[in-house]
Amino acid sequence: VIEIEDGPLTSIDQITDLPAGRIGELMVAGPVVTERYVVRDDQNSLHKVADGETIWHRMGDVGYLDERDRFWFCGRKGQRVTRGTKTWFTIPCEAIFNAHPAVYRSALVGLGPPGQQTPVLLVEPHAAARPKTREAETRLLTELRDLAGRSPLTRRVEDIRIYPRRLPVDIRHNSKIFREKLAIEIRDQPQPKT
Repeated sequence: VIEIEDGPLTSIDQITDLPAGRIGELMVAGPVVTERYVVRDDQNSLHKVADGETIWHRMGDVGYLDERDRFWFCGRKGQRVTRGTKTWFTIPCEAIFNAHPAVYRSALVGLGPPGQQTPVLLVEPHAAARPKTREAETRLLTELRDLAGRSPLTRRVEDIRIYPRRLPVDIRHNSKIFREKLAIEIRDQPQPKT
């Protein structure tokens, strides 16, 4: 696990290893790691790192190693939300809201350019728990904001919305949420007043 870098890293000398418990970018090496991309040559400097004869692959995943050297997944590097020095990682933030009994799943997206993003949480309730009245929606949003305020991970996530449909997911797994599509979809929608 290395310090997160959005730009190219072509040599192992450019990376900073992180200690256990710090969230960073996953990088792997081994016999199945290819030396370079064949078709997407423009991606080689962003994903392939030379270490003598060894080639490391930057996976695009973020997470941390615990004291037993287990990797804990925190999301995709390109889907993290950043504002100033604050970073919100999708999986740990969403897990807090997904623990609410009415929530089937949620998606954290960032509105605005990286470094200046506003975190927005979109919630897909369980079908039976989807609010049917304005009062029920307000009650659920209040409960979710209370949940957000109890964790340092989500305390500053203030824009929480009930998504009007099922969240878009990839058809192969039915679990990988298309957060980039969601961010584009809600970009011009004002935060609902509740």
